[in-house]
Amino acid sequence: MKKKWSSILAVVLGASLALTACGSKSEPATPQGGAATGGEKAPAAAAPSTVRIGIFKNVTHAPGYIALEQGLFKKYWGDNVKIEVQAFDNGSDFSTAIATDQIDLGYVGPGPSSSQFLKSKNFRVISGANNGGAVLVAGKDSGINSPKDLVGKTVAIPTKGSTNEISLRLLLKENGLNVTTDKTGVQIIARAPADTLIAMRQKEIDATLIPEPWGTQMEQEGIGKVIVPWDQVPPNKGNYPLTILVASDKFLKEHRDAAKQAVKANADAVEFIKANPDKSYELINNRLKELSGKGMDLGLIKAAISHLNLTTDVSKEAIEEMTKVSIDAGYIKDVKKEELDLSKFLDLSLLSEVKAGK
Repeated sequence: MKKKWSSILAVVLGASLALTACGSKSEPATPQGGAATGGEKAPAAAAPSTVRIGIFKNVTHAPGYIALEQGLFKKYWGDNVKIEVQAFDNGSDFSTAIATDQIDLGYVGPGPSSSQFLKSKNFRVISGANNGGAVLVAGKDSGINSPKDLVGKTVAIPTKGSTNEISLRLLLKENGLNVTTDKTGVQIIARAPADTLIAMRQKEIDATLIPEPWGTQMEQEGIGKVIVPWDQVPPNKGNYPLTILVASDKFLKEHRDAAKQAVKANADAVEFIKANPDKSYELINNRLKELSGKGMDLGLIKAAISHLNLTTDVSKEAIEEMTKVSIDAGYIKDVKKEELDLSKFLDLSLLSEVKAGK
């Protein structure tokens, strides 16, 4: 009798365990936008819990400012995604940060980012943000009225290897001038825009190729005059990428959908500025205060926006031309101009999908 009850108990326990196992089996996650049946569609990559965005303390990064202020990134990523914003003073620091996994995506210039890419090859351009936006300003009493007058003069740029320096070198080349360390050519020094403004006031420099609105501010103060406007600065007379949106390979691999949504947010921001300029100036100033600790006169912000071409388009040819200047200047080592290949630096497939409404 005891043996019979033991057999019955074993059967009951076996059935119970079988039922328990069936009830705890993980169900396949339903893919975003598709059913979880038949294996027809692979599950979408999980949304990131946090996205780290890099951006400059500069008005020329306006699309990024608007995307943050208007909640456009959050609109596409959802409220569960935490957004961390890291502000940078120059493209070299930004490019190092994205190459070393300190940020996931953000806004930068093509000069320093292309140089870093050729070293690390682990992040890509996924969209444009704006073209142009820099001007050549000469000191009021410098005697400089055209680029040819820069011989023997000192010209400031925001940082070595910056997109602004590349434009300056192209401008000098167009006018048959050389970069030197003596009075036989043009001397280039690196100073942050705020320090350049002070140096111009004190007549410590003769000229500067600088992003707006610094040039306009120098003109308004009466300490400088724009001798090459933004739409005449090379390459392509101002129609060159000044601010681009880049993303790390890691982020693109793990969260490609989120990267595509960032491209959408950026495109929306570009269109918002075009449709709502007056409101945009205030929003840009709000973000500038948060990033730099101080705001800017709205008239200067307006001048900056009017001196650039807001666009998501990216010219590979212009970036290649600027990169060759960096090679000539010695900022890029072990790469020959004739062997330069930036085809992998630009991944505009997501931008193409967004433009196609996908």
